[in-house]
Amino acid sequence: MFKPTLIACSLTLLLAGCASTSGTTSTSTVATDPAGRAQQLAQQMLIVDTHIDVPYRLQDKWEDVSVAAPGGEFDYPRAKAGGLNAPFMSVYIPSSYEKSGGGYLLANQLIDSMEALVGRAPDKFAMAYNADDLTKHFNQGKISLALGMENGTPIDGKLENLQHFYQRGIRYITLAHSESNHISDSSYDMRRKWKGLSPFGEKVVAEMNRLGMMIDISHVSDDAFYKVIQLTKAPVIASHSSLRSFVPGFERNMDDAMIKALAKNGGVIQINFGSSFVVSQANQWGLQFKAALAAAPKGTDEKTFRAEYLKKHPYPFANVDTVLDHIDYVTKLVGVDYVGIGSDFDGVGDSLPEGLKDVSMYPNLIAGLIRRGYSEADIEKILSGNLLRVWRQVEAQAKALQGR
Repeated sequence: MFKPTLIACSLTLLLAGCASTSGTTSTSTVATDPAGRAQQLAQQMLIVDTHIDVPYRLQDKWEDVSVAAPGGEFDYPRAKAGGLNAPFMSVYIPSSYEKSGGGYLLANQLIDSMEALVGRAPDKFAMAYNADDLTKHFNQGKISLALGMENGTPIDGKLENLQHFYQRGIRYITLAHSESNHISDSSYDMRRKWKGLSPFGEKVVAEMNRLGMMIDISHVSDDAFYKVIQLTKAPVIASHSSLRSFVPGFERNMDDAMIKALAKNGGVIQINFGSSFVVSQANQWGLQFKAALAAAPKGTDEKTFRAEYLKKHPYPFANVDTVLDHIDYVTKLVGVDYVGIGSDFDGVGDSLPEGLKDVSMYPNLIAGLIRRGYSEADIEKILSGNLLRVWRQVEAQAKALQGR
């Protein structure tokens, strides 16, 4: 049963680790106006999204996202409208940097860009270095910018670099990206050099535990996932993954056995919104388009070819309900304590679902959760509580390992 006091004390309760009750809410407002109630909850509850690719987007084409920006899926006005309080900004390093070098430099440049954003608009944004910062910034009316590194390439085989990036604010690392690196095999890379993690990768897991960095198993191979689960002393996250049950054969997503293992570990899967992650038809469309482009005459302009291809083969977008289906599936499989949101805004091109096109649209997801019978306590877990629980446990484990 929803307690009327929950919203008023939601941050002080949930962020401090206080238990909340579950069950179907009997609030008449929810029953009669899910959309209106969702707008209220989006502003009253803390919303944490663990994967938004703003830094690399701005590296490619700079815009001032402290005001309304014409491009991308994130800027301050849209984030405030959608109730987004704590985006993890992805310090994305393309896989090519593993061979070419320069990943360490690029990572520092991307971190610099987020610090510069805070410097330009300190009344709007603040850097977040621990879970408590999210509460503090929420109470100040600011958006927390937490940092996650997508691809461990910048570690460059040196544990001291891991320490450096922790000091710079990185609070999770996706061990690999679209190709295997010196740390881990990638789900996209069939070569599987390490059969999971490299010997150095095993050291990285231990050091991330010691420092208090969340280990992100999105993108890694199944073998790498299970090796991480075997080695880690703290819960792990999948910062932006969805379910293989809905997209068979797509190893980038997680299967049921992995989700159960993640839950046993105490971790959380943050659902990716990208249509190709959410519905099989969109995933297959991408494969078919690549095959058609490969068969086109040499020198074919991809942009023109894609426009013509779309006229004959419309893209099968996901929608809010198909994203909700993934949340429902995790909840029924292992419970509501192990699922959250990692949209991949600014990272999946034009494949975002209908009704979830940018950061102003989280209320559409919340309204869907209300319509499906989720209590407001459980909605709060999905929006932030589950991720915060993991982050706090990672911080506590680090203190224990450091003897503090």
